[in-house]
Amino acid sequence: MTTTKLLGFAIANLLMLNVSISSVFAKAPTTAKILFASTRDGNRDVFIMNPDGSEQVNLTQHPADDQEAVWSPTGEQILFASNRERPVWGSWDLYLMDPDGSNVRRVFKRKAEIDRNHPTWSPDGKQIAYGSNNWDANKYPIYIATLGEQDEEELGMDGLFPAWSPDGTEIACMIWGRITFINLRTHGQKRLLPRKAMAYQYSPSWSAAGDKLVFAWNNTPLPPDRKPGDAFPPGWEDKYTIYIINRDGTGLKQLVDKAGPRAASPVLSPNGEEILYTQDINGDFQIFKLDVNSGVQTQLTHISWNTGGDWFDPAYALPVAPQPHLLTTTWGEVKQ
Repeated sequence: MTTTKLLGFAIANLLMLNVSISSVFAKAPTTAKILFASTRDGNRDVFIMNPDGSEQVNLTQHPADDQEAVWSPTGEQILFASNRERPVWGSWDLYLMDPDGSNVRRVFKRKAEIDRNHPTWSPDGKQIAYGSNNWDANKYPIYIATLGEQDEEELGMDGLFPAWSPDGTEIACMIWGRITFINLRTHGQKRLLPRKAMAYQYSPSWSAAGDKLVFAWNNTPLPPDRKPGDAFPPGWEDKYTIYIINRDGTGLKQLVDKAGPRAASPVLSPNGEEILYTQDINGDFQIFKLDVNSGVQTQLTHISWNTGGDWFDPAYALPVAPQPHLLTTTWGEVKQ
């Protein structure tokens, strides 16, 4: 069979499998890159930049709002939330695109009746998990879906900010204000911190090895006479800050000073040595990078409103199977 015929045969098979040819040939970044959302061009778009804050480029350039972008494990795809099909606030669905912003397509053929948001990838890149908002029913279930299929599995509990563990066995999320682990085999739940620990914990992010997490938390005591539904005391919400902790709940350490404005949305770098987080600076959120060991902080964005952050480093990518030095559980065990 000639080379031309072989190529034609391969392309035909891809089309039959409903796989996007351009995504198959999409190239992952060859150097470390960070995704974030910014309103600097008039609305919220997904941007990419270097870890030092240089070369900030708009990837989506769409009149609707795009946000919550996360890298696939291999860096060949970007998953993000957008309201471009129904351009009003509160009407979100999930989309994929290539690392250069091309080949944008909806994840699901069927439009969501409720919002799909806060996506996270499984470590093998075959599945995603995401949060949802059913405002009418006051429910916020987490769903899991296999890419290329239309069925969605509801985990059966209200949760926000899901983050899939690097070994594939559990999802960390916020349930009723507390970081909670959901076992994906049994659906059992376990809290990260003891029951007596104050609530207002959210946005967990795993280290690549799965041995640590960072999260945002406000553990400032509230007035004892405060009733549910009452406004928070002045300045209380500015006490949200960033913590790092071992997976087993030990070694809790505060990383960002509580004296500053509210700090949120932490993300660990692939090597676990730095974190990204957002902080309110003069009324606009900006993205910072912090060295976990030295405490040195670097402001990466300086204009408009910038949020989120997701880090890809090809040195820590998982192209076929997880690298043994990154994970605590072997890939074979997880697949079983």
